[in-house]
Amino acid sequence: MLDTIEKIRKEISDWQAKNNDELEALRIEYLSKKGKVSQLFNEFRDVPNELKREVGKSLNELKNFANEELNKLKDELSTQDTVEANNDLTLPPKPIKVGTRHPISIVRNEIIEIFNRLGFTVSEGPEIEDDWHVFSALNFPEEHPARDMQDTFFIQQNPDVLLRTHTSSVQVHEMEELEPPIRTVTPGRVFRNEAISARAHCIFHQVEALYIDENVSFADLKQTLIYFVKELFGQDVQIRLRPSYFPFTEPSAEMDISCTICEGEGCNVCKYTGWLEILGCGMVDPNVLDSNKINSKKYTGFALGMGIERIAMLKYGIKDLRLFFENDIRFLEQFK
Repeated sequence: MLDTIEKIRKEISDWQAKNNDELEALRIEYLSKKGKVSQLFNEFRDVPNELKREVGKSLNELKNFANEELNKLKDELSTQDTVEANNDLTLPPKPIKVGTRHPISIVRNEIIEIFNRLGFTVSEGPEIEDDWHVFSALNFPEEHPARDMQDTFFIQQNPDVLLRTHTSSVQVHEMEELEPPIRTVTPGRVFRNEAISARAHCIFHQVEALYIDENVSFADLKQTLIYFVKELFGQDVQIRLRPSYFPFTEPSAEMDISCTICEGEGCNVCKYTGWLEILGCGMVDPNVLDSNKINSKKYTGFALGMGIERIAMLKYGIKDLRLFFENDIRFLEQFK
């Protein structure tokens, strides 16, 4: 049988087809139910047991080879048809416009690059999560009013499965799987049930950062924020921290930067305050560390998070968040 297989393989190597009818004839002759290759499979049961492994392997290789040759001929005929349909080969090719990166991708990559220089690695996780990773592990007890801060898309309940409302869920995975020190930045898409407007959307992008080690202090957080802002917006930008509340950090703060448009003098963008809010931050709550089996007596950490759309709007002077999702080529081609 091995000789027969080799003989048919040589026949297949010599296949030629000038049109689809000849191609179909080859398929029927060799690969149909009563074709030459199929007949060999029928005869396989008569092969002695000691040869079955070798013969079976050769048969499978023959069948794969026949299918590959058939597909090659099919591609050749398809190409030939295309050339014949466009037979004026002297015509110049149609120009292909070079695409550009989406502004969200540009800002996302720039943020990640800044944190990479500080030693942060990138972590990503699923967009469909459970209650534990989105809420409970981050110090959101059941019935806690803080859960109302984020209007959630639930896929099912009992057990709760939902679209993540923040990329902090990725940080929970990192704390579960890694031993400190942990230094990670988590970019990704998040979902909240909000009315779509010039300033809000039900889909948006976040970047969050987490640093856990021994003796991490609020001073480390502040220096990280200063470095980040000056790298992203320029050396003249100033920051201020305002006390705030987040369930997973204590103490917590919101950070403003001096308005990049009026340089702190006051304008309609910053509502004549000279300041623009860009992110939330704080020291990781010990309850969060303990929930994720990290010794809060030994380790401390800080976390921060921001919306990429908001940073892009400030960076490029964009006034309507919906532009990021409308795929308007006139808008997108402005970015390089």
